[in-house]
Amino acid sequence: MEKKSKVLTSTRQRKAAYKAWDTIRKNVRKKNDKNSEKIEKYISVQKISSIRHPETIPQKTTSKYGNGIVSVFEKTPADIACGRFWELRWAYGCPLDCNYCYLRGTMKGKMKPNPLKSKHVLAAIDDAFSKIQTPAIFNTGELSDSLMFPTLMEKIINRFDEQTKHKVILLSKMGRKNTKFLLKKLRKQTICSWSINATQVAKRWENAAALPEERIDCAKAVKEIGYDTRIRLDPIFPIYEWKKHYGQIIEYLMDKLVPDRIIMGTPRGLWKTIKYANETGMDMTWSNFFNEDSSWGKKLAYEQRQSIYEFVIDKLVSTGYSKSKITMCKETVNMWETLGMKYVPLTCNCYAHG
Repeated sequence: MEKKSKVLTSTRQRKAAYKAWDTIRKNVRKKNDKNSEKIEKYISVQKISSIRHPETIPQKTTSKYGNGIVSVFEKTPADIACGRFWELRWAYGCPLDCNYCYLRGTMKGKMKPNPLKSKHVLAAIDDAFSKIQTPAIFNTGELSDSLMFPTLMEKIINRFDEQTKHKVILLSKMGRKNTKFLLKKLRKQTICSWSINATQVAKRWENAAALPEERIDCAKAVKEIGYDTRIRLDPIFPIYEWKKHYGQIIEYLMDKLVPDRIIMGTPRGLWKTIKYANETGMDMTWSNFFNEDSSWGKKLAYEQRQSIYEFVIDKLVSTGYSKSKITMCKETVNMWETLGMKYVPLTCNCYAHG
């Protein structure tokens, strides 16, 4: 009997608790309903559901697809003659460990390469394809070397080849081993691009990458089967006898192929890059050339950069290469105008258009 009495008491207490909680919920609902009535005097419930906090409203140029795997890069300072472009963030980090790499700052010193799962990347690409109406080029080499995981990159470029509106660009310092899949067949929606430097610079500050001559040989191979092939001569360091060294690599390049575009650049030193490169024990002599501050970090002096660009342009043009196919990365509007080069405002003139 005593046990039965305890059960009945427990049941009554539980019912009382449920009743009290139900009363509390009803009172809260009534209070909220009153507040809703006050709001509806000014705006309907339907319109309330469409309101977003100002910080969450995307600007006209801000778009993300697949949880940000496909995103617009639009951090370019106003005085730089570069602009927005699409990033395909399929992986992070890089195994090549170049001393001056800006990814050191972006990744806070952690350069270990990490790919995303292919199903997530491909889903993000499909999402972007279905929603981006204007033809675009997607850059895979901003947060990683595009060819560091060939198996995954092959899936990516094959997906791009299933449509004809958008293109994907690869940027790499890899050699023959990582580029074999490109030679299996021509993917018409893929643009191949290699970053090269003078051999002396590469041996000193890019010692985990393929030698520049091997990268150029890879560029030649893909060019021969029909790929749009571009060369990025960047960053050009004013090392001892720099004209001799860069003249030699330009001669080797132009003897092998005629790139569809050549992008020039000189060293940039964002404070995060310098900080984490120094903390991780890199050879920091690459930073000794900086003597000017800019909206894109530290740079060489304006006159020195101008001299470098004029040398490279003259060298290329002397081989018969068209000046109209030469561009500059992360350079100022003033520099473009000084060199008599035309650019499209608010556009990535190197990668964001064909």
